[in-house]
Amino acid sequence: MPRSLVGGDLAVPEMAQPYMKKDDDDEEVEYSPFFGIEKGAVLQEARAFHDPQLDVRRCSQVITKLLYLLNQGETFTKVEATEVFFAVTKLFQSSDAGLRRLVYLMIKELSPSSDEVIIVTSSLMKDMNSKTDMYRANAIRVLCRIIDGTLLTQIERYLKQAIVDKNPVVASAALVSGIHLAQANPEIVKRWSNEVQEAVQSRAPLVQFHGLALLHQIRQNDRLAISKLVSSLTRGSVRSPLAQCLLIRYTSQVMRESSMNTQNGDRPFFDFLESSLRQKPEMVELEAARKITEMDVTSRELAPAITLLQSFLTSHKPVLRFAAVRTLNKVAMTRPLAVTNCNVDLESLMLDTNRSIATLAITTLLKTGNESSVDRLMKQITSFMSDIADEFKIVVVEAIRSLCLKFPLKYRSMLNFLSNSLREEGGFEYKKAIVDSIITLISEIPDAKEIGLLHLCEFIEDCEFTYLSSQILHFLGNEGPRTSDPSRYIRYIYNRVILENATVRASAVSTLAKFGALVDTLKPRIFVLLRRCLFDTEDEVRDRATLYLQTLGGEVSIGNNEKDANDFLFGSFDVPLANLEASLRTYEPSEKPFDISSVSREVRSLPLQEKKAPGKKAPAAAAPAPVSAVDAYPKMLSSIPEFSGFGKLFKSSEPVELTEAETEYAVNVVKHIYDSYVVLQYNCTNTIEEQLLEDVTVCVDASDAEEFSEICSKPLASLPYNSAGQIFVAFEKPERVPAIGKFLNLLKFTVKEECMGKYGPGERACG
Repeated sequence: MPRSLVGGDLAVPEMAQPYMKKDDDDEEVEYSPFFGIEKGAVLQEARAFHDPQLDVRRCSQVITKLLYLLNQGETFTKVEATEVFFAVTKLFQSSDAGLRRLVYLMIKELSPSSDEVIIVTSSLMKDMNSKTDMYRANAIRVLCRIIDGTLLTQIERYLKQAIVDKNPVVASAALVSGIHLAQANPEIVKRWSNEVQEAVQSRAPLVQFHGLALLHQIRQNDRLAISKLVSSLTRGSVRSPLAQCLLIRYTSQVMRESSMNTQNGDRPFFDFLESSLRQKPEMVELEAARKITEMDVTSRELAPAITLLQSFLTSHKPVLRFAAVRTLNKVAMTRPLAVTNCNVDLESLMLDTNRSIATLAITTLLKTGNESSVDRLMKQITSFMSDIADEFKIVVVEAIRSLCLKFPLKYRSMLNFLSNSLREEGGFEYKKAIVDSIITLISEIPDAKEIGLLHLCEFIEDCEFTYLSSQILHFLGNEGPRTSDPSRYIRYIYNRVILENATVRASAVSTLAKFGALVDTLKPRIFVLLRRCLFDTEDEVRDRATLYLQTLGGEVSIGNNEKDANDFLFGSFDVPLANLEASLRTYEPSEKPFDISSVSREVRSLPLQEKKAPGKKAPAAAAPAPVSAVDAYPKMLSSIPEFSGFGKLFKSSEPVELTEAETEYAVNVVKHIYDSYVVLQYNCTNTIEEQLLEDVTVCVDASDAEEFSEICSKPLASLPYNSAGQIFVAFEKPERVPAIGKFLNLLKFTVKEECMGKYGPGERACG
């Protein structure tokens, strides 16, 4: 949502701006009262919190805007957050209930630091003992969110009382707070077991639900205690549907663990799960059916759960139909015969108005269908595909691939369906799923090779994705020469040399060369085509054509069989490119040709460049890299306690210089990449002879890297002259998801001039 416009008052409808059109004919336009609001303008409006006469309505609007900005990912600087926090605390003087609830939310979102928490602690503790239940519940939630372990012991008595409070809102607030506190202070929360057990017996559904969740969390490391808890509760003392669902999950967990630890295969508590299939709340029935289908049960034990799910397929409630078909879809992956009886009901769901339900119904049918029903399913799916989103289309494509592998004689109709889908509208992921499926079918079903390759060749005529075109050309080079008529593919390949971008042209040249190397009858024709490529405007294309012409012409020996040709032309390059480049730079032209076998195969890290200030003695290199950084970095990082739990190091970058060569303090950075973390290693060198640097840190501004959050740093105590030291800053990032960002770095330190014994602060921007 754009933030360049300054938004107006939330209560003035004419200030609202349209932000989404549902249809092109302008019939419906949605309006957002927050369209275009800007952080700076809202912070200016926050001055209303300081007015002697508080305007409750205006203050509520400003807090709402601030909460919106925070939940949209807007970041506040430390100064801005502190100013807003102290301004919001002044609103405790208002007795308006609605404004007070917004104040609670604002304090939770700002998450004040430990030295700021004390400002609101007294107000929150006062509200926690208020006669107004709404104040008590919200104050408990906020206070438990922002306090540390030392303050928690001071309010522990109040929290215990709140857990057994007669008001369910207050009791649930205390229990939910206990669930959060158990993560950081488990020993304190364990002392509340008696009160939590009393809450589990409460008549209030939410209190019982939250109480059971907290009691399980307290005992989760004691397998025997969990088993006793489940045994006592399965006798019928749990009445809350939500708590019953939790109990079913805990019961199935105990059953899995007990089956692993017993040799006779007994499964205690199975009668409880089976009886839960007959409990009236539908969520309980669904949860019980889902857990039974996930267990290793016999066909007789599975049948009641399947029957229940089948009855939900015809329910008038979309959520029940979706839950049932999704569960059956998972069962069909491992036990398709158990779901076969549901096929008639699943076919009726193919026309369901909810496309998620229809997609799951189709994919389930594809997993459970027989060979005679394949053609009929293909016809039904063809009319269905144009109405669903790409993410659902991908699910259908993967199901069709699995079905084709199950019934290989039906490859023709399925390949035709996939080929037609390639010509339809769709994004990269959808088209890639289809291409991958066709390649898999060609590889697994020999009879499908030629028709599948022709479908791929027809697709690259109009393919707009460079990656897919290159992938198809590479696969075509592997499979095409082995078909009965390899010449039929040459036209498609050479068209890519003429019409496509440089990347695809280079891939097409390699594919042509492979046909020439493996099919003798095509070699003269390939020679002619490769010679035309010598006039290409792209260096890569010309270089490849030159190499392949010399290779196919016999000027370069590649062996006597197909394997030798493959290894030379298209095998992996076993010489490190950095070593090859260094050897080529030192090679002097002579009658003796360059011998690639003389290039070292050993991977070595390049040493860091030494920095030298004008007129000064060259200092030691800033943290020189070892001979093999691949071995050294993991050992070094694992020895640091803060990083030892980050898992396996995926990759470390080459050092990147952050300072100019003439600066007094030399800094470069090495990026260490983990699955969920990034560690920045700053290698620092002090080049000032008369100075000693102490308390050396790097402040990293990650405001332009929203997906990264700083979790810890390891500063440098001192940095004498002509010595190197390392500073580490670690960030958490989304696991296995590409994330990018820009980091600004500021080197901060205390300077001590050794000749005079004077101290002074200092800082240096370092990239």
